[in-house]
Amino acid sequence: MERTLEEQRIAYASRKFVATPLAGLIAWLVIGISGLVLPVEATIWVLFIATGSIVYLGIFISKFTGEDFLDKEKSKNVFDSLFLFTVGQAVLVYAIAIPFFILDYTYLPLTVGVLTGTMWLPFSWIIKHWVGLFHSLTRTATVTALWYLFPENRFTAIPFAIVGVYVTTLIILKKRKK
Repeated sequence: MERTLEEQRIAYASRKFVATPLAGLIAWLVIGISGLVLPVEATIWVLFIATGSIVYLGIFISKFTGEDFLDKEKSKNVFDSLFLFTVGQAVLVYAIAIPFFILDYTYLPLTVGVLTGTMWLPFSWIIKHWVGLFHSLTRTATVTALWYLFPENRFTAIPFAIVGVYVTTLIILKKRKK
């Protein structure tokens, strides 16, 4: 028997949601460390590669968190497909980030940092919880402020701030279940 949309939403919302934010945290941590120790030209490549790898890292981490995104035994859920569309949305925003990057490479942490965080908005709607709104809005405001406040440290301040938002998000997600 096929489950209703609301039943699927409830099932989806009951998940842990650890693997993907943990993957984002790791990716942005690597970018921030890169900004501290590598020349900016290398950090640019690290930013592109690390953010492009978040979905794959999330799939890998999900095997250890009990979420196992590739588990063929799990029942189908329409919200898994919707989430994949939000991932696609995050990839498409590189069409905005790359031209700004070409004009001025220091736009990269701003554009990628803000635009890829937009996928958290529909996540909030799906699970009927404010955590995605918190993540998107805090990330956008913080990244934008740091881009203006620390022009010489954009490749370190912004990634580490995003890591902080992810840490807070993971705490909120953990407490949400209680």
